[in-house]
Amino acid sequence: MKAAELFVRCLENEGVEYIFGIPGEENLDVMDALLDSNIQFITTRHEQGAAFMADVYGRLTGRAGVCMATLGPGATNLITGVADANMDHAPLVAIAGQADTHRLHKESHQVLDLEQLFRSFTKYSSRILAPDIITEVTRKAFKVAQTEKTGACFIEFPENIASMHIDDTPLRVKHASMPEPPANRVAYAAEVISNAREPIILAGNGVVRAGAWQQLADFAQRMNIPVTNTFMAKGVLPFRHAMALGSAGLQSQDYVNFGFEQADAIICVGYDLVEYHPRLWHPTRDRTIVHIDSSPAEVDAHYPVCVGVVGDIKHSLDRIAEQATPHEGHKLRPLREALIKEMNQHGDDESFPLKPQKIIWDLRTALGLEDTVICDVGAHKMWMARMFRCEHPNTCLISNGFASMGIAVPGALAARLAQPQRNVVAVTGDGGFLMNVQEIETAVRLKIAMVVLVWNDSGYGLIEWKQMNQFGRPSNVAFGNPDFVQLAESFGAKGYRIEAAEQLLPTLERALADDAVSIIDCPVDYRENLRLTETLGEMIIHL
Repeated sequence: MKAAELFVRCLENEGVEYIFGIPGEENLDVMDALLDSNIQFITTRHEQGAAFMADVYGRLTGRAGVCMATLGPGATNLITGVADANMDHAPLVAIAGQADTHRLHKESHQVLDLEQLFRSFTKYSSRILAPDIITEVTRKAFKVAQTEKTGACFIEFPENIASMHIDDTPLRVKHASMPEPPANRVAYAAEVISNAREPIILAGNGVVRAGAWQQLADFAQRMNIPVTNTFMAKGVLPFRHAMALGSAGLQSQDYVNFGFEQADAIICVGYDLVEYHPRLWHPTRDRTIVHIDSSPAEVDAHYPVCVGVVGDIKHSLDRIAEQATPHEGHKLRPLREALIKEMNQHGDDESFPLKPQKIIWDLRTALGLEDTVICDVGAHKMWMARMFRCEHPNTCLISNGFASMGIAVPGALAARLAQPQRNVVAVTGDGGFLMNVQEIETAVRLKIAMVVLVWNDSGYGLIEWKQMNQFGRPSNVAFGNPDFVQLAESFGAKGYRIEAAEQLLPTLERALADDAVSIIDCPVDYRENLRLTETLGEMIIHL
């Protein structure tokens, strides 16, 4: 068979369902081989959109999402989405065509050293230089991408290698299992937690990746220790859980941060430093840190680990709970009550443009608790992280490692493919929406029903928030927008414009009921941003 056919068989062997990408001259053989495969190629309108789709698919399934491009500019267009997956620890394998190997040693049309380029922001980057290494390179890329901490890998496939012939079969797929945590570390952690006066748990996205949310809930309940989560771990503890404090990371004096200030021991479970820098929640560097994760702690001056329990997070939590002494009570309940009060006070707000709190209230009301929201990056992300209640993990996806604008629309498309039984809403600002708006055509073409809720303020609202807070005046953040309703209709989607506060909820319900792509233009009043800053203190910027 052709090397390209063997490569496609290797992808099938890895359980690949979809490849997101754009065909090119240098991947013609692979594209032809895919016609005889059960893998569905999703033709996107930009390679960045393809990478974001693979990124979100990987987050939701735990299996590596796959994106593909041609050489040169096609490959470089993948970079943002691939880097986002790697820094957010989403499993992804990116593939790019390349010129004939006889051209790689010299200056040549569209040729870049892609293997070297991708190496700086992936876990593994390789070039296929002979057909007989295809099975090893492919197996390694998927194994590395899907092994904790999960991330992105890259394969470069020169066109002349793809057309060569080979007689080979894919390697057997074996998935790594997490080790049992060391007994002496478990015992020490249990002792430290038992002796703590006011412990608090910081839960990160690693809990989601490990599928350990039930063990976390049981641990918090049994130990009577409150839990705050990072943006990327929303829903890892149901908000209805008595120990849930909500999301940390919005303000330096946010409610949950008062919990860190009171705590003498901070139990970090599945926490990735890239999600929320420890200097922001541990500026004093004098608290006792317990690290419970699948891999050893990263080195950071503000993250001095007293005891690390490395292994299967589910087992670690269960083993520690068996040995630790439960706490009698904690003083952080007023923090939770204050957040609940804030969530509830805007449900009947009729002001226009709509306040962020009102938009979130109506969105939460319209959606089922297991439906999925893909949140873009901008001021709306800060409000969603704080105010959108989650009862299940992976129901509000927020990129907060690389935190790239433009992820919501392609991400929503991928979420619908990964979980077709769930409604999906892309929550985005007008800035992030227009960065990958072309993928609306992809969704319409594929008949993928999804809702795009655009928070419209005609500007880069998050940057203006920071500018006003720091300098008292905005700088070059305003822009104009097209008519979003006409734009939606031009793509063959449905468009809605909110002109009064009472219109949003019924419009959301109608759009979710439709088997179509719907775009809702919702004007937002971001004057609430500075009011929140005045209430809670200096803003922590997460772009």
